Amino acid sequence: MIKQIAWNTFKNTGDIYTMMELIEVERAMKINQEKELKIEKQNEIVNGELIK
Repeated sequence: MIKQIAWNTFKNTGDIYTMMELIEVERAMKINQEKELKIEKQNEIVNGELIK
């Protein structure tokens, strides 16, 4: 969704830097979600709650 917002912003303003910044925000959000999932998995393993 953010990529679409970035693209629309670029089309309306012609400002490539805004588009690139929004894409970086999306990338950072994805990395954060991946880290949170990894932490949850580690907590499950530590607590012995890992279900196979």
